[in-house]
Amino acid sequence: MSAANPEKQEQIARLDQGFTQAVPHNRALGLRFVDFADGEATILLPWAPHLVGNPETGVLHGGAITSLLDATCGAAVFMKLGEPMPIATLDLRIDYLKRGEPRRDVTCKCTCYKVTRHVAFVRGLAYHDSEDDPIAAASGSFIIQGRGRPIVGKERA
Repeated sequence: MSAANPEKQEQIARLDQGFTQAVPHNRALGLRFVDFADGEATILLPWAPHLVGNPETGVLHGGAITSLLDATCGAAVFMKLGEPMPIATLDLRIDYLKRGEPRRDVTCKCTCYKVTRHVAFVRGLAYHDSEDDPIAAASGSFIIQGRGRPIVGKERA
């Protein structure tokens, strides 16, 4: 994300606020939107002591990274759909490729590459510094539950 683009920064701030308000688990993990594009989302999982799996290593727990991948995949689906509507994880495969590094944030970038009438397909990577050196890779599918209907919390037509 470019610091020279205040409009995009404002959009990211709004996405981040809605993302954490809509899903308390995302807030508890401290997940933060970093960037987005059509069908893409990038989200940061900041390192925190309560998210460490083994205090002797200081590495983020695999469950926290799994949650990051799931949330970012879902966000990528929203970026592809272009409007908020109910979705749910249908299937999520995660391949852990290497151990994370101690006391390091993890970034995740996911892409929604195909949408059918009721299912969206995604893939993504979790990494420290570069997508070329991933910690984990994910591929999954999401059910689109409300195509043509507004998201829960708004009046349905």
